[in-house]
Parts: sequence; structure tokens; C-alpha cells
Amino acid sequence: MPDTKAQPDTTRVPALDLMRVAAVGAVILYHYGFWGPAAHGVPQVAMPLLAPVAQYGFLGVPVFFAISGFVIAYSAEGRTPVGFTIARFSRIYPTFVICMTLTFATTLALGGAHFDVTWRQWFANLFIAAPALGQPYMDDAYWSLVIEVMFYVWVAALLALRIFPRRIDAIIVAWIAITFANELTIDAPIFEKLFMADDSGFFAVGLLIYEHYRGRRDARLYGLMSLAMGTAAFQAVHKIERLDVHTHGSFDAGIVVAICIVSLGMVFLATRIRSLPLPARIVLAAGGITYPLYLLHLQLGYTILLAATSGQPGILSTTAAIVGVVWLAWFVWRVLERPAHSWTKDRLTMLASRLGWPSRIHAGAQLALQDASIGGISPQNRKDPSAGRR
Repeated sequence: MPDTKAQPDTTRVPALDLMRVAAVGAVILYHYGFWGPAAHGVPQVAMPLLAPVAQYGFLGVPVFFAISGFVIAYSAEGRTPVGFTIARFSRIYPTFVICMTLTFATTLALGGAHFDVTWRQWFANLFIAAPALGQPYMDDAYWSLVIEVMFYVWVAALLALRIFPRRIDAIIVAWIAITFANELTIDAPIFEKLFMADDSGFFAVGLLIYEHYRGRRDARLYGLMSLAMGTAAFQAVHKIERLDVHTHGSFDAGIVVAICIVSLGMVFLATRIRSLPLPARIVLAAGGITYPLYLLHLQLGYTILLAATSGQPGILSTTAAIVGVVWLAWFVWRVLERPAHSWTKDRLTMLASRLGWPSRIHAGAQLALQDASIGGISPQNRKDPSAGRR
């Protein structure tokens, strides 16, 4: 029997895996060089000398959102709302529970004077949005996962209404209009959370990059892309206004805009690269560990680092802690995530089948949706999407 794990996955955009690595690397740089888990009273970041550069690493998170827009657009193709929900839930939730529990256990054992956790907090975090249950996140980085899940909810709802992706232009225009209406008027937190008004431009860029990837070429697409990128740049600058208050940093708005535009341009270019001069296994592993690495790097990493150094981390100890967290993320991806993902997806798919809820759209309906969503491009001229369904 062939070793399927050793065979390269031909249904991925390999350069996007490297973009994920770059994005999570920027976030790690931000947390270890500029702004650690301050809510827990950590006295200093591990490598403050990197602060002038590290402070811009916060932009790694919205770059993840742009990549998510691209990947989710493909993940939704051919799936019913039920099928899409099963695919996304099985992709993110088992890994989240594994990493959150590892963080809980490590903090419980080694937290010492800097960190403390409770079983009530662990239970509340099983629902991801722990603050809604009156408990703090197990890790401060989890806030972005709530934004990601909200995006999935909207995509599932729009699939159910049968307007995604066929009305993608109208969806994006309405979304950006709501964003600016809120940001420039009442700036209500409920609208920020419900409509992801602080990150909508990044998700929209990802969705539009996927439209281009599928073969769409028209002036309206490029116009919307410019609008979405402008919105993303506006939102990135808006973020530093809030970060200035909390971090007392000194951000340059011009640098933020430049990093934002260049990063989104690199996401676009990554979708144009079909192959890389790197071993497929390495690229696959690099992309695979980014999600568990993001979930583990902050509180678990700092807990181990401060416990090992008595609260006085240095460059070598910090580097060792980061390498250790990277190895742990690889272990989670390679050994724990795959069976948990497969088991969850298989069980939910069987349950949906018993209830008479199909996970896939039949071929005829799918072709009609594709033609409608990209302006009637014929199947012969449509590019074959090859992004990994994750």
C-alpha cells in the first residue's frame, strides 16, 4: 500500500504556505520583541532591542485574514452550508482544543508568579469566545480566532441564502460601506465584532484574489481590489491609533501602509506561483505548523521561557524557547491534528448524511454557480483552482 502521507499534496498553493510562515513569524517577533502577554503582568518582553522592527509584526494577523479570504472562497466551492461548516469546524476546532489544553496544562504546572489559570477558564475557552462567558482567553492571541470564526459564520449564512459567491461584488461593496459607516460615525463595538469592521478590507482582498485566481479579468474586479486594499490600509492605520494607547509605541503610519500594501501584493503573487524550488514535504510542514504555532507561541512559550530563566530571559534562552514551541507545533500537526481532524470530519459528515443534509452541491448546480460568479467565463477558459481545501 503506498504511503499517502509521503506524497505531495497537489491541491495547494505552496507559496501561500510560505506566506503563512512569514505572517506567523511576524506575530512571534511582535510578541517577543515588542509586546508580550502584558495582561498577565510579564515584566518585560524577551528581546526589547528588536522593538523598532518588532512593533510592526502585528500586521501578520491581518495578512492571515487576507490568506483566509482566499482559502475560504475555495473551501466554499461545491459545498452546501452544512458541508462548509463541517469542513471549517473540523479544520480549526480539534487543533484549537489540543493547543488550548496544552497551554492550560503548561500554565498550570509552570505558571508560577506570572501566570495563573483555572478549570473554569479552560471550560469557557472550549467555546472559543471565552470573554462572552466571563472568562479571559487562555492565550491573548485567541481574539483573532473569534474574528476568523465570525467570517466563517457569514460565509455559511451567505451560502445558505445562495448569494455567495455569485454576488461577491455586491457583498464586498456592502461590507466596505458598513465598515466605513461605522468607523467614521458611531464606531460601535458591536458592529466591529459583527461585521469584522476592523479587518474587512483584508478578508475582501483575499476573496477578490481568489476571483482573479479562478480566471476572472474585468475592470470591476480591479476597481474592487483597489477599494479593498485602500480599506485594508485605512484599517491598518486605524489599528495603530489603538495600539499607541495600549503599548505606548511610536508607529509610523507610512511604514504601516507600505507593509500592508506590500504584504497583500505578496499574497497575490503567491497565488501566481505554481511551484517552488523546495522539497514539497518541507513546504507542506511549514504551512501545516503555522496554525498550532500561532495558538501555542504566546502564553505557553512565555510560561516555559520565564519558568526556565526565573523571569530574566536572554537572547539564547528566548531563541531556545521559540525553537521548542516550533517543535511542539510540528508535533501537534504531525501526530495529533491529522487524526483529530479526520475523525471529527468523518463523524460530522456521517451525522449530516443521516439527517439528510448533503455536504456537496451536485455538478450541474455547481457549474451554474461558477458561471454566475465570474461573469459567465466558459469552463474551457476557467483556471483550475488548486488551493488546498483546509
